[in-house]
Amino acid sequence: MTGLMKTNIKSLPFLHSGKVRDIYAVGDDKMLVIQTDRLSAFDVIMEDPIPEKGKILTAMSNFWFKKFGHLMPNHMTDIDPETLVAPEERDQVRGRAIVVKKFKPLPIEAIVRGYIIGTGWKDYQKTGAVCGIKLPEGLKEAQKLPEVIFTPSTKAEIGDHDENISFERMKEIVGAETAEKVRDMAVTLYKAAAEYAASKGIIIADTKFEFGQDDDGKIYLIDEILTPDSSRFWPASSYQVGMSPPSFDKQYVRDWLSAQPWDKKAPAPRLPEEVSARTTEKYNEALRLLTE
Repeated sequence: MTGLMKTNIKSLPFLHSGKVRDIYAVGDDKMLVIQTDRLSAFDVIMEDPIPEKGKILTAMSNFWFKKFGHLMPNHMTDIDPETLVAPEERDQVRGRAIVVKKFKPLPIEAIVRGYIIGTGWKDYQKTGAVCGIKLPEGLKEAQKLPEVIFTPSTKAEIGDHDENISFERMKEIVGAETAEKVRDMAVTLYKAAAEYAASKGIIIADTKFEFGQDDDGKIYLIDEILTPDSSRFWPASSYQVGMSPPSFDKQYVRDWLSAQPWDKKAPAPRLPEEVSARTTEKYNEALRLLTE
């Protein structure tokens, strides 16, 4: 399968390559962020691309940033990425890049859960709680939670695993005032997005946000938001309590990987063409449903 696995921009200084994004400097205060077609599952980068994934995620993130720009400030600018690179490099940024303001990222991921699934479900089965938050007894897999919960995690380096932490630990890491602001902003955004998505036939089971600060300590929404890479999207039409629902996100790849004899360490098994193509279809369907 063809896809953009790695960028090679020579006209801007290279800054960083993450699990999915390649980042270049635009002066001292902005960055060019390119969404590749790489996919990370179980914190391991797959060796095979998901074709068009970067363009789909960019379109979806841009949609949400614009839709909810009134709720909180974000890192977006109106600069066209194609104006910043050499003509022969434009294919690498077209439709899959954004120019953003440069902020200092907070060293935590702001995870919001509306349903009990994934690692939250596993924690609940063992302890009756998620990230130290006690939940009612008798919940079933994929059940809607009585209230939305905020469960932060640390941000792992590539190859390591994110670690769920308590809100008290988050306050120790970023300070109580910042922690409370981030929690409130994340929960507000999740609720607004979940309500909108429900009107389009999609359940957003959970999602993660990232935030950054400027030199004055003001908090901004950064990175990508509410995409199939950072969220669990379920079709409402096939949702059932008691089972992990089919999804529009990379859970499709996770499920295939979980069925393989693999220790969840790099290198990952090579993805069959059918799995890559089906994942692209699922991402595209989510984009169409949400934005049409």
